Parts: sequence; structure tokens; C-alpha cells
Amino acid sequence: MSDSGTARSVTGEDEVVDLCRELIQIDTSNYGDHSGPGERKAAEYVAEKLAEVGLEPKIFESHPGRASTVARIEGEDPSRPALLIHGHTDVVPANADDWTHHPFSGEVADGCVWGRGAVDMKDMDAMTLAVVRDRLRSGRKPPRDIVLAFLADEEAGGTYGARHLVDHHPDLFEGVTEAISEVGGFSFTVNEQRRLYLIQTAEKGIHWMKLTVAGTAGHGSMIHRDNAITELSEAVARLGRHKFPVRVTKTTRAFLDELGDALGTELDPEDMEGTLAKLGGIAKLIGATLSNTANPTQLGAGYKVNVIPGEATAHVDGRFLPGYEEEFLADVDRILGPLVRREDVHANKAVETTFDGALVDAMQSALVAEDPAAKAIPYMLSGGTDAKSFDELGIRGFGFAPLKLPPELDFAGMFHGVDERVPVEGLRFGVRVLDRFIDAS
Repeated sequence: MSDSGTARSVTGEDEVVDLCRELIQIDTSNYGDHSGPGERKAAEYVAEKLAEVGLEPKIFESHPGRASTVARIEGEDPSRPALLIHGHTDVVPANADDWTHHPFSGEVADGCVWGRGAVDMKDMDAMTLAVVRDRLRSGRKPPRDIVLAFLADEEAGGTYGARHLVDHHPDLFEGVTEAISEVGGFSFTVNEQRRLYLIQTAEKGIHWMKLTVAGTAGHGSMIHRDNAITELSEAVARLGRHKFPVRVTKTTRAFLDELGDALGTELDPEDMEGTLAKLGGIAKLIGATLSNTANPTQLGAGYKVNVIPGEATAHVDGRFLPGYEEEFLADVDRILGPLVRREDVHANKAVETTFDGALVDAMQSALVAEDPAAKAIPYMLSGGTDAKSFDELGIRGFGFAPLKLPPELDFAGMFHGVDERVPVEGLRFGVRVLDRFIDAS
């Protein structure tokens, strides 16, 4: 058989694992300060893979090294609204000493591809590339135009990735009305007769804050009533321990109703401990969607043990539910008190859409075709994604990166965690589902 014949015989399922491994092997760690080594290299890798099958991808560099790749696939009916499939190529940093397998090795072991980004979100990037390459090699056009975007900087808020493209190159997304991306479409096994696939239809908003307290500098041996460290520490402790009230949004209410029906029990959001105890491995993902949250993440003050500093600072990761931003900020300011100055380091809105329409139907039909026990249900993500930026263009976003997972895998713990990994069979399942989804969408 000739080389060209061999190339044509390769399917998306055949190459998705290698695509995922190769993406993981590109260190795209995002430290939030432009020091990350690999976003440009990842953009070039993606562009090369797309160009090999006839597309004309473009690379957009918002800052030296901070690069995103965009391409458009012409559909059978270009008059229809277009679909956006987007993913980010950057990852959070990883300490190799903590991992069973090196985080940038892309090693295959125990039926999984291991490495930083395996689930967040180079798995979806690889599945998208695999499906697109397969379809273009075999001459299968999608029903409508598809815009592909592989983006930088999502892990630090998207300023140099999605936000840059939305602000400076909105024409790339001309005609796009809907989008799919990460943290949705994964399975939660109730029993062998029912697997729920959680589709992300909402995500919390962000207020990453810097807190500052000013005090009087002085000698460490003296009595100081306005010690900045003491005042800040007490305020941060109050905020970190505060239990924000339960607020049930329409998405979370729908999720709890669907899951309760599948489990044959009522899930009461007011009984958080009891409800979360019934959620198994997805409790981590769901628990934080029942209320606003504020987690202290950094502290800074002082330069010498016997010198009381004149200022102390802290950083807090604040997240608010759709419709509850004003309540959240009012609660935070009340808890901190008048001596703490609060300023935003990064802020972005919450987003929420309804769980209906032809795109949702396409998700459900594609999942059931590959898993007869599947049922798609909506849920809210406690974190944030690039969907926030695309919402500015009126694009309705869903989290749909389909994975059929072993019930024992702590999927929620994989995100930003140690020993991040994705099942090989899950990747192949995702390729099949995405291919069907594109045909049905």
C-alpha cells in the first residue's frame, strides 16, 4: 500500500491518543506573567495539523509567545448560523516531583494518557483535531460552517487569548451563534442502566481580588495596636471561613431534579452535606455551585523578622452565581470591614443559558448513539471558561467535551490536580460522539 493510501486509512479514533500525547508534551504552562514557554509552539502545532488536511489556519499573537490558532471549515449550507468549537492550549503549572508520571511526558499507562492538560483541556483539543482531520480527509463537510479556535491564556482569565480575539478580531466569528467547549459532556454513572452526561449551561462569575491593609511600621519589640498583618489576617480568616447562603439558580435546580429522579431520591440544596454525600465523585464540581465562594490564596507582608511592616496584602479567588454579583460583593465588604481595601485583579461575568434547542438535541442523540444508557442533563460549572468572552458576541455557549468515564475515576480531582489523566477509551468515545454531533448539529 502506498504512503498516501495509508494516510487516508487513518481515522480520528486511530490518532486521537497520539494527538493528545503530543499536545501534552508541549509545555504550555501559564504562570500569568508571560513567562510560559509553549503557547506559540502549541499554536504552530495545531496550525500544522489543520493545514495538513487543507484548511488555512491563522495564528494570532496578542503578546510575544501568547498565540492562538483559528480556522474556518465551510459547511454544506453556509447560510446557516455557524458553530464555534473552541479550546485552550495553555495549562496550569505542575511540579513533576509530585506526579507518578512526568506531567509533560504524555505517557500512556493503566489505560490512560497522563499529563498536565489531559482533562483541562488537551483531551478536547485532541478530539477536535482528530474529528476535523478525519472528516476533511474523507471529504465529509459539516452541515454548517464551523469555526475552530485553539486559544492561549484561558488559565489566567483569557486576556491574551479569547478576549483579545473578541476585542480585536470579532470578524473571525461572523455568523456564529452557538459554541461548545470544555468541562461538560462527561459521564456520571448512576448504574448500568443509566449514565448521566453533564452538559455545562452556566458558569460562575469571577472576582479575583487583592486585599490591602495599611498600618504603622515599627520595631518588632514594641506594642502596636494597628499591626497591618494582624488586621489583614483576621479579615482573611473571617472571609475564608464564611459560609455564604445557598442560592439555587435555574440550572442547579434542573440538575438536582434530574439527578434526584435518576437516584430515586430528593436532593435538598438546603441540606448541603446530605446532598453532596449522594453525588460521589462529582460532589467537588457541584458543591461550589450552591453558593458564592471566596477562597484566600496568597498572603504577603514584611521583609525582616524584627520589623513590623506598614502594609500587608492578600489575594482571594472570589466566584459568584449568575444573578448574585451585587450580593456577593456586599457580603465580602461587610465581612472584611472598613480597614481592608479591596481591588479587582481580574473580574468577569457569570453566564447562563437554557438547556433546550436543536444543539442540545444533537448532543443527546450523539451520546445515546454511542451509549444507550446516556441521558444529557444541565449543570453549572463553579469555575470559568472562555465562554465568557464569546458571550460578548452573543454566542450561546455549552460545555460539551464528551467522555465516557469509569465510575471509579475521580474526574473532578483531575482538574489542576496531581496525576491528571484521561482514559484512552474515553478519548476514542469522544471522537465518535463529536463526529455524530457535528452531523446532527
